[in-house]
Amino acid sequence: MSSDNISQNIEEYLEVLYRNGSNKEQVSTTTLSKELNIAPGSVTQMLKKLEKLDYIEYVPYKGASLTDAGMKIAQKITRKHRILEKFLTDILKIKDENVHEQACEMEHSLSDEAERALCFMLNQPDLCPDEKIIPACNFMFGNCNDCISEKDFDNVVIRDNNLLSLSEVNSNADGIVHFIRGNEDLIDEIKSVGIDIGTEIDFNKKDNIITLLDDGTSISPSKDFLNNIFIKI
Repeated sequence: MSSDNISQNIEEYLEVLYRNGSNKEQVSTTTLSKELNIAPGSVTQMLKKLEKLDYIEYVPYKGASLTDAGMKIAQKITRKHRILEKFLTDILKIKDENVHEQACEMEHSLSDEAERALCFMLNQPDLCPDEKIIPACNFMFGNCNDCISEKDFDNVVIRDNNLLSLSEVNSNADGIVHFIRGNEDLIDEIKSVGIDIGTEIDFNKKDNIITLLDDGTSISPSKDFLNNIFIKI
């Protein structure tokens, strides 16, 4: 089972919080109630439970935001959902109107090993069918080539920190590059402009400029770059 046997109900709440607040923004109880189709009173009770589990920070009458622990689970289940949507659409040719519901049913039981295999089959996708970013995997690799090179899943180590792609940040951000996703050509293209694992960058979202902090070089990145360069949050 996913997320160390955390209940599907908890995963659903955290997934909605991530969908509406991937930068740890506060999400209102009303939003959760509408998206989950659950009465506000029941939502409030669950938020109190999630706060006790240290998955969220909850402010009565205002809403909730994800903690680092909650973010880890939310990204993992969201990634599985969006990869499954890609698989159902591109490989199985399931009707568009059925894809989301079927992915919801499958995401909770998809193993990490199977998720990794699907990622290989789909050539490290960055977007699901409705153009939403697929979160990075939580495996301790610097790039997808390193992941592909490790043939034995039993040797795969889980990453401790949470990552966001530059496409997902909602304001200016600075940090260290921890993961680069994509095929060998894309990875080489990103490296050719001076960005690699450990590179310190400053991203000006408004002007769409990445500045390399070691030498001040400025880069106007493509969408492929932004979707696949990940920093710690």
